[in-house]
This record gives sequence, structure tokens and C-alpha cells, in this order.
Amino acid sequence: MTHYLLLAATLAAGATSAQEAPLANESVPALDLQRYSGQWHEIAHLPMFFQRKCVGNITATYTPKPDGTISVTNACDDKDGKQMVSEGTARPVQGYPGRLQVRFAPDWLAWLPMVWADYWVIELDPEYRWAVVGGPSHKYLWVLSRAPTMDRQQFEQIRARAAQRGYAVKDLVMAAPLD
Repeated sequence: MTHYLLLAATLAAGATSAQEAPLANESVPALDLQRYSGQWHEIAHLPMFFQRKCVGNITATYTPKPDGTISVTNACDDKDGKQMVSEGTARPVQGYPGRLQVRFAPDWLAWLPMVWADYWVIELDPEYRWAVVGGPSHKYLWVLSRAPTMDRQQFEQIRARAAQRGYAVKDLVMAAPLD
């Protein structure tokens, strides 16, 4: 009888562990940059130094350029209601369709490796309605949506998967309302 109880407890523990098994922190295997381009609204992010003054209306706009790079325009409202804008450039990572490198440093510094940051699309709605962006360090995370709000249940599912990938979702800063 004791053996059966031990077996049942072991199986139950295994089932719980399987539900909480970590997900790989990898970029999506395919990303159509034409479909990804356009404006995205930030729903939530992990705290970042360069976003410390942003309090609302946070957007990212991606525009493909003829040379294969992407123009990046990040905008947000500060506490005084003024819009802050930051212009950057993204470049695809060869062999990894879901990965970009982004820089906001001036063009003349583009040759320095340290000015380029990893930008991995780690989840993407098949219809390109929402995306989750992170990187290999797990230090940053953005939940983006084409709409300025997101369904609460959808967000909670995204949040749970991000936690399984090792992101500190307890520290997420909400940038937009949930429906």
C-alpha cells in the first residue's frame, strides 16, 4: 500500500512539474518584416533606464528601408504630457528570422558592437495582432499590441509563458489598460 501511495505522489509531482516546465527562450522561427512593420502599442514592459520617464501612450513604429534595415521610432508621453521620441535602426540577424539588433546611437557609432542590442521576437500572434519581445539576457521584455489595449486573459497567458521562459514578470510595468 505504501508503494502505491509513493507512486501516486511521484506521478502527481511529475504532472505538476510538467505543467510548469520551462519554455525555451528562443526567437520565433519566422518573422515577416513587412507584416511586422507599422505601429505597435506597448502593453507592458520590464523596467528599463531609457523608459523611466514614459508614463503612457507608448508606441514603437517599424519602417523597412531599401537597404534591408528597419527604421525604429519609439514614442511616449512623459508626466507633463509631452511626447518624447527616440529614433533608431534595426538590422536582421543572419540565419535567425525572429531576431534583430537595434541601436539608438548615432550612425557614426554603428561600427561599435556595444551599441547594438538584441531584440528577439519570442512570441507572435499568427495574425500579427500582438508580439512579445525579449532577448538572451532576460533583462528586458515588451508585450506589444496593434491595438492600444489587450484582452486581460490573453495578457495573462502571455505573462505566464514569459515567466516559464525565465522573465521576471512580477516586475512588469503596465503601460496600457487591459480589457
